[in-house]
Amino acid sequence: MGVEGCAKCIKYLLFVFNFVFWLAGGIILGVALWLRHDSQTTNILYLQLGDKQAPNTFYIGIYILIAVGAVMMFVGFLGCYGAIQESQCLLGTFFTCLVILFACEVAAGIWGFVNKDQVAKDVKQFYDQALQQAMQSDSDANAKTVVKTFHETLDCCGSTSMFTISSLVMKNELCPKEKNIDTVFSGLPQDCHKKIDELFSEKLYLIGIAAIVVAVIMIFEMILSMILCCGIRNSSVY
Repeated sequence: MGVEGCAKCIKYLLFVFNFVFWLAGGIILGVALWLRHDSQTTNILYLQLGDKQAPNTFYIGIYILIAVGAVMMFVGFLGCYGAIQESQCLLGTFFTCLVILFACEVAAGIWGFVNKDQVAKDVKQFYDQALQQAMQSDSDANAKTVVKTFHETLDCCGSTSMFTISSLVMKNELCPKEKNIDTVFSGLPQDCHKKIDELFSEKLYLIGIAAIVVAVIMIFEMILSMILCCGIRNSSVY
């Protein structure tokens, strides 16, 4: 015997929420793959300075997002099917998966909050090291390639914390031709440190919004699945 009355409304409401949840999982998976293959981040984070690889902290977060998106699509499908079939077993499994996924999202959010400044900091340190080597050694082609890639990808030129008068000699070789020396020294947006901060803060902000939206949907789904389970149990008794 199927559920009736309010429980039936909750059944279809849960189905709709799960469909939205499934779509959100697909969107998060798509955004994560876009961030993973975004030309700006890939150009920078695939760089290698001698034996040292560019920091991969950002990509760790992206791989977590890819996994979360894939799991969300599976859990969303499980919830839709369980709601339509009015299966306590499937809904119980769905609820358990939601709790685990919610706990993982909270843990990932804490990790991201703790490391949000570290991502840009590590990349800036990597850039500063390459810039210093490029300015000190005329023969260090690897360092110059790394610095040029930063400058061309981010449309910036040097760092106000690194430049000295002697470094003017390197400017025409390392920086885009159209950049003006006064602009570089004045600390305007062409400063590479600021550009690196902007690059990762924008992407982390996008990830944060997606995580909050998903968390709200998950809370509603957990409540609805518990209510529907109770409704199915009561209808089976009668």
